[in-house]
Amino acid sequence: MMPAVSRRDFLRSGVAAASAAVLGSGVLQPARLPAQQPGQRPRQDSRVKVLNPRMRVPLSFIIDDSTCLVNLAHFKVPQFAEVYPDRYRQPWRKFPREIPDRFVEKFGLWCLEHGVKGKYSVVPYPACVGWIDHFLPGWTRKELYRSIRLVQQLLVPNWDIHPEMVTHTWAIDTKTGRPYPYRTAAYLENTGFSVGKSAEFLAEYMAYALRILKNAGFRCEGVTTPGGFGSRVRPQLAQGTLEACRDVFATEIPHYFRDVIVDPNRSVAPQVYYASGLEGPDPRCVVSIIGCTGDWFGGWDGMLRDGSPDRFITPDLQSGRLVEVIDKGEPACLVCHWPGIYYHGQETGFKIFQEVVRRLHQRYEHLRWMTLSEIARYWAAKELTAIELSAGAVELRAPFACPDFTLQAPVPPGTNRVQVESPVWLRPLRLERVENPLRLAPGRFLLQGERAVVCFALPKGASRVVFSRPG
Repeated sequence: MMPAVSRRDFLRSGVAAASAAVLGSGVLQPARLPAQQPGQRPRQDSRVKVLNPRMRVPLSFIIDDSTCLVNLAHFKVPQFAEVYPDRYRQPWRKFPREIPDRFVEKFGLWCLEHGVKGKYSVVPYPACVGWIDHFLPGWTRKELYRSIRLVQQLLVPNWDIHPEMVTHTWAIDTKTGRPYPYRTAAYLENTGFSVGKSAEFLAEYMAYALRILKNAGFRCEGVTTPGGFGSRVRPQLAQGTLEACRDVFATEIPHYFRDVIVDPNRSVAPQVYYASGLEGPDPRCVVSIIGCTGDWFGGWDGMLRDGSPDRFITPDLQSGRLVEVIDKGEPACLVCHWPGIYYHGQETGFKIFQEVVRRLHQRYEHLRWMTLSEIARYWAAKELTAIELSAGAVELRAPFACPDFTLQAPVPPGTNRVQVESPVWLRPLRLERVENPLRLAPGRFLLQGERAVVCFALPKGASRVVFSRPG
């Protein structure tokens, strides 16, 4: 199980500081974590292995505490200080109240040029300042609409859009649309509000946030938890995410980002939970995406003084947290906070990120930038597709379609031809043979001794991969 550490404290100060801040951060001992339920799992022949897409290592950039125009760090600190006056003493009045669209544009264009993909939060009612789908006091409606369009046109589809619940500060009474009047930890989204809540309650709350973004013209396939939200009710969080995303957006494979793991001895592979109906018309599951780094960019408040690219990957390209994860072949999801990327206009976090990307691309050729929804879909297909190896063929039954599906299987001697067949296709797909793994792509295969690596767009339902030799 993942450690129930508030990302806010963990990413800013490290594990030790987070563990010392139990009251505010929602830290729990791992033994107390409620178990998640994987749900159904189909039979998968152990002789067939589902590899990473195109034999590449997935890479993604997770951006928290972002929204349109509002600098959450400026507005959140005084609200958190009402509950924790000794812990939140940042000079918030000196923080800029806005992260301008010109920076969003600069960042987005650079990422587009370098192929970066990931997740970008849009907090619906940021720090209770105003509503993304209606009005932000302090900005004109034209400015708000321009900011929304910029995110929609520049970032989407290379970035998933998530709500980070409703306000990221005070919890909202969804019946009135107003914050609860109580100023205690129990009514902060980041700390106690989710504690003891049912899956139904959390689903309703998350659906409320999702509908605001839907009204603003965004589509969401997942959610991000603010701070410690959901850390004490993990099964309910997973089930609530599943129901909320399906209800508001009819999402086929909902996902959520809640946890960060930096222990090199633990896996950061996505977790697929509550799978059901795999052989019917309405398969269901929810995927937990796990971050693998701390925020070593600029911090959630833009005050991190020791941010460095070296913790991700060292100048000699030989070590660092990302090297640990990539060399294991697991998805490497970097985690940051938007105010720290902007860093009060100094762009310190952005500069660190640019150097990290430069080093990664210098060291590796087999990385693949993906959104969180793309990673979630791949892992759902990887774990929930039934796989049987028969004479000269691999039989598949998939509850979900998946592009770039890549598998490795033993082949009969002399195999030099591979095709994929499916009842939903008019004719079989004949695959092209390649010699270099870096050229592997949908519709291609690679021979490795007595095994073949096959990449194709996996259709929903039945399909089969047939191996043969020219007769």
